[in-house]
Amino acid sequence: MKKYYTRACNFFYGSNSKKLIKKKLSLPLCGDNSFSFNQIEIFIKDKKKVTSKVINIKSIKKQPTVIKKKILQDIKNITSKREFLKKRNHMLMGVLNLTPDSFSDGGKFNSNKKALIRIKNMIVSGADIIDVGGESTRPKSKTVPEKKELERVKQIIKKFKKKYPKTLLSVDTRKSLVMNFSIKHKADIINDVSCFQFDPASLNTVKNKNLWKIIHHMQGTPQTMQINPKYNHVLLDIYDFFEREIKKLKKFKYNKKIILDPGIGFGKNLKHNLMILNKISLFHSLGFPILIGTSRKRFINQISGKYDTKERIGGTLSSIIYSYLQGIRIFRVHNVEEVKQGLLIFENILNK
Repeated sequence: MKKYYTRACNFFYGSNSKKLIKKKLSLPLCGDNSFSFNQIEIFIKDKKKVTSKVINIKSIKKQPTVIKKKILQDIKNITSKREFLKKRNHMLMGVLNLTPDSFSDGGKFNSNKKALIRIKNMIVSGADIIDVGGESTRPKSKTVPEKKELERVKQIIKKFKKKYPKTLLSVDTRKSLVMNFSIKHKADIINDVSCFQFDPASLNTVKNKNLWKIIHHMQGTPQTMQINPKYNHVLLDIYDFFEREIKKLKKFKYNKKIILDPGIGFGKNLKHNLMILNKISLFHSLGFPILIGTSRKRFINQISGKYDTKERIGGTLSSIIYSYLQGIRIFRVHNVEEVKQGLLIFENILNK
């Protein structure tokens, strides 16, 4: 049986976008008139064979009935507002690793004093969300016992909303014990890289809670994910995964509080990562905000080679800006200040 997918493409920005929407020559992306598109790429999957074609939005009505019905349903999602952003142009999620072994900053902030300074600095630098984690999920990392993980993060989580009530608290954990503690202390987001599959109790812990749940894609586990990852078509396979997981959460309360993260570097090789970033706008047709985490990732080193740097700010920022041009607005980053500066300049140039 054939399956169809819709990707918005050929984008317009700023005043040009608004003029085209007014003339009904383009459609707003995610409810934002300063960002629009007038073409779509239609992917057709027939068993393992994948083909695609690009058409103008004016040609949708000429498509066969079964394809037209799916496109119109997807267009409704693509053009709908993303409530998570509210009035922000973008959101930065600052990374706080309370671990001794995270891939780029393990041990730097794993005392309460250092962690609180780090949080304050990231918020001052422009972070809208702080993502607190007590277990490294880098390739080949070891699983941390849940009590040990909770011990690492609990003091920061307890103090966070009292100290910073206007900043969103995200907790990066795969363990229901840590999730429960975080929810009791008013966490806004649960960021589980296993998509609530590592701990059998985790889905029940979050399912009816009034908080945002990140649907994160990972092939395998942190221990196995980079051992020869394979896909039929990485974009469509991740889309299908998102679709299945959204259906699970749609059965429960607060089922619109979902954020999608395709998991750059989590069970993907260089080719997979680049294909996701190149056509990431496909995921808008699911109707939810999209987050990406490219900060300091290995694919930057794989491309830049001898021009690699310790913090990989250049590679991080270029991948963020390319994603921004496709309507992605939430970015998980280590270097908050530099990314904030880059995005502010870029947005101002783009919208003139």
